[in-house]
Amino acid sequence: MASKPDLSKATSFIWSTARLLDRHRFSYLFLGGERQAVLDALHPYQNPDGGFGNALEPDLRGPLSQPIPGWVALCILDEINAFDNPIVHQVCTYLTTITAPEGGVPFVLPSANAYPRAPWWQSPDHPSAALNPTAAIAGLLHKHRVDHPWLARATAYCWDHISTLETTSPYEMRAILPFLDEVPERERAEQAFAHVGPKILEQRLATLDPATSGEMEVHTPLNFAPHPGSLARTLFTDEIIDAHLDALVAAQQEDGGWTFNWPTWTPAIEPEWRGSITIEALKTLRAYNRL
Repeated sequence: MASKPDLSKATSFIWSTARLLDRHRFSYLFLGGERQAVLDALHPYQNPDGGFGNALEPDLRGPLSQPIPGWVALCILDEINAFDNPIVHQVCTYLTTITAPEGGVPFVLPSANAYPRAPWWQSPDHPSAALNPTAAIAGLLHKHRVDHPWLARATAYCWDHISTLETTSPYEMRAILPFLDEVPERERAEQAFAHVGPKILEQRLATLDPATSGEMEVHTPLNFAPHPGSLARTLFTDEIIDAHLDALVAAQQEDGGWTFNWPTWTPAIEPEWRGSITIEALKTLRAYNRL
């Protein structure tokens, strides 16, 4: 029989540790909680410009809007089936104000440099567009058939850069895949995946050995294929996916939560990240019928 996590212990962990937003997310996703409670908890992270900041992305502590927190907000709206909320167009309008000449948004803006942040959140003075997070954001907007001027330029940028991509990174690939999963041009998406998908294995972006899943900055097949319908699921055998699902179940800590495998650079991020990581682990396990 396939192993499954202890949802009761996970529930106790969330109530005792997670930030308010993640408590409401967990309640909605697993306990029949109210969608409005999630929206009410999300709003304080939003700024007057329509974007999001204020440590919605825990490693980025500044108050000002940044591209990645905007993507995080859209992910939350996606998981609670609230893409009809005005926040979606507010975020898109904000994105038009920070779009680089190439047509996409940068990974991080220079305004982050004035506030505490993880070492990898350092921006040059004039950052260029990046597939991470442009492709991930565009993928979500395509999934929900959002009509906004930002999306056409961003989509063109993604197609141009995916078609010529040679060397990539785990996080960039994890932004590209949702775009290819959701963009309406299915034949083109499948052709693009045939070009970039094998790089996950060729460039060793994913570790196939589940015993290494807890090591620093390791990415597993489940990070690239978080649900069975993902294009990337075709890259991995059933045996590999099952082994990593077993490893994900086994990674549940004694306190009921899951943890992360990147540096804890300030104490505040550990409980904030662990609440979110626990939700993501349970979402993946449920997608694969392990909950």
